[in-house]
Amino acid sequence: MAKISIIGSGFSGLAASCFMAKAGHEVNVLEKNESIGGRARMYKANGFTFDMGPSWYWMPDIFENFFSQFGKSAGDYYELKKLDPGFQIIFAEGEVMEIPASVDELMEVFENIEAGSADKLRKFLSEAEFKYQVGMKDLVYKPAFSWMEYANMNVIKGMLNANIFSSVSSYVRSYFKDERLVALMEFPVLFLGAMANKIPALYTMMNYSAIVQGTWYPVGGMYQIVNGMKDLASSLGVEFQTGIQVSHIEVSKGLVSGLQTSAGQQYTDGLIASADYHHVEQQLLEEKYRNYSSSYWDKKTFAPSCLIYYVGVSKKLGKLLHHNLFFDADFKQHAEAIYTEPRWPDRPLFYTCCPSKTDDTVAPEGMENLFILVPVATGLSDTPEMREHYFDGIIRRMETYCGETFKEQITYKRTYCINDFVNDYNGCKGNAYGLANTLSQTAVLKPSLRNKKIKNMFYTGQLTVPGPGVPPALISGQVAAAELNKFLQKLPHETPV
Repeated sequence: MAKISIIGSGFSGLAASCFMAKAGHEVNVLEKNESIGGRARMYKANGFTFDMGPSWYWMPDIFENFFSQFGKSAGDYYELKKLDPGFQIIFAEGEVMEIPASVDELMEVFENIEAGSADKLRKFLSEAEFKYQVGMKDLVYKPAFSWMEYANMNVIKGMLNANIFSSVSSYVRSYFKDERLVALMEFPVLFLGAMANKIPALYTMMNYSAIVQGTWYPVGGMYQIVNGMKDLASSLGVEFQTGIQVSHIEVSKGLVSGLQTSAGQQYTDGLIASADYHHVEQQLLEEKYRNYSSSYWDKKTFAPSCLIYYVGVSKKLGKLLHHNLFFDADFKQHAEAIYTEPRWPDRPLFYTCCPSKTDDTVAPEGMENLFILVPVATGLSDTPEMREHYFDGIIRRMETYCGETFKEQITYKRTYCINDFVNDYNGCKGNAYGLANTLSQTAVLKPSLRNKKIKNMFYTGQLTVPGPGVPPALISGQVAAAELNKFLQKLPHETPV
């Protein structure tokens, strides 16, 4: 049995802890914040329960696959509801497109907008399913140390058939012409870190999950997943320490030997870093043990940061659904403000989650719980004045859509932005979603899962493979744990690390 340390308790750290404990090791998870969950933390205020980060439950099979490896299912830890409609998109002039849970019903929506598009949607989704099977089964569970991992004819054929060298934008537009349909089909890649003309068409596999598998909600909020994973980890013997800052990683003879923390020095036989990769390398390791230089990180393309508002309203808002995408502004201008010429956008698109439409436990009776998110570029100057400026404009647009005023009924508000991502998560440049999933930052071209100079140290999370998002984070933790276990199994049984 080895003593394993994991820095960070986000989804990847939780997943890694479960697999390391399952392998028979003594596992200790160190979390700098007072509660576990990383970007998926939860907090309560004034009778409201807010998920602080992820709010979309897609790819349910990935969650089931995770729990099944421990003889469990997601249903053992939380109840899932399928949303119908899954979400809605609000365009200019208040035009709305609701996305039904039924694919057949969605085909009717498409056909009513663009003649002949129903048959095209059927073919598009068939190809998206193929990409999903290739991407989420053949590709993402590889550690991506070498391109030779993909030197399998079925995988190579799958990658080529998945249009990996085409862009999402060109691929979508080869099927659909109406800008509303294009917006819908490009939306799932919005947070992958680049404009749709830079993201490989492989990622249209996300349309399969969004449309065919559907949009789900864990009753009580996304934090119920965190609670479930923690319960599983604890049942396997994992120990959690919160409010613990790691200040230095000690290395001896090419191996991590210990950690200096705010609670004192801790010995370890192996380390998985689920904290921000850049922070771990640049702040916790001596330069000679780092995989990458600061200039390497400066050249990477990051996915967006976010301006988030957690809002409580003392009335019900009739026209909102659980998930609402406000595409009532110029998408191209907003995207350019994130990716081309980073700046605060003039009139941003935004997303509003209203979980109180589905779950009456997250808000007091007769009230609404709102999570409002604006994607913004990383590294911007983040001020209270800027946050307030955008809030006023967004609320006015929501009031226009809802056909009623509610600003005066806002009883609770908290803002969260770039500075908070840095302070709470040591997020490089205040990023919220890791690295962009561009072709030049795919698989082997991402920051390595392993430390190339320290044999018993591995990384996991959104800055390494397979990339950003909750399901990829679960997979990343599993893959990192598998690689550390491989190393530990090679050691003489009687010799400690």
